[in-house]
Amino acid sequence: MAFIDYYKVLGIDSKASADEIKKAYRKLARKYHPDINPGDKEAERKFKEINEANEVLSHKENRAKYDKYGEHWKHGEEYQKAQQQYRGQGGGQQSYGGFSAEDFADGADFSDFFQSMFGGGGGFGGRTRGSASGKFKGQDVEATLNVPLREAAKTHQQTFDINGKKVRITIPAGIADGQKIKVKGHGSPGYNGGPNGDLFITFNILDDHHFKRQGNNLSALLHIDLYTAILGGEVHVRTLDGNVNLKVKPGIQNGTTVRLKGKGFPVYKKDGEFGDLLVTYHVDLPKNLSDEEKELFLKLKNLAK
Repeated sequence: MAFIDYYKVLGIDSKASADEIKKAYRKLARKYHPDINPGDKEAERKFKEINEANEVLSHKENRAKYDKYGEHWKHGEEYQKAQQQYRGQGGGQQSYGGFSAEDFADGADFSDFFQSMFGGGGGFGGRTRGSASGKFKGQDVEATLNVPLREAAKTHQQTFDINGKKVRITIPAGIADGQKIKVKGHGSPGYNGGPNGDLFITFNILDDHHFKRQGNNLSALLHIDLYTAILGGEVHVRTLDGNVNLKVKPGIQNGTTVRLKGKGFPVYKKDGEFGDLLVTYHVDLPKNLSDEEKELFLKLKNLAK
């Protein structure tokens, strides 16, 4: 498999910060998301490549391995040990997990040797190669799961494919953006009888067009007309579980924020606990006034003197 430069895939520098990686991933994921590009195979391929790059670079340990070992990052330590053994003892008939030094007499690349040991390749030189004698735990798998904010507010199950197997997980209400969970044994298969790796899922909570999340609190902008702002009244406010009525005090100022207790986001793994909803008033001024309306506003202005 050809080496993929994950930094180039995300369009970032190799010294990019975690925030820069996250920002680049989100921008590209929105651009190439299948829902935005239905039936576009190239966009689908690009979306998978972007996710793969993010799964590696957003994980601190995996990124360090990738930076150090490049295309062999999944088996970095094994690669380094085997390389040292190969280079340090290659002059004799030392065996390397079924490979003898003579196997490299033709100048074969060590990367090919390592791939045949760990990458499932068929070897080189026309011979059938042995396998590494040690048992190794399978590679951990990193996955990013996009969850709309409203879905993240409810406990629900989600099923997806990992290594050709169906994995069903329960996502608790209140899951945080960037939060990671471990699903034991659902990573890559072990080597030579070793245990399977684990699956680590990082949650990416998608923005909502109406609510903004701030920890366990939600914020929302509520548009009211000038007359309600001046005279007061009652308005409907949208929450995660339906509309509620809210009384507006006469003379409310533009930008005023009111707090609705318990109408925010559910607290993670704490049944019945919720944050608050912060509602900010935005007063819409009337447009395209008639001559009569302008005259009335002029009278009001004169009365205020």
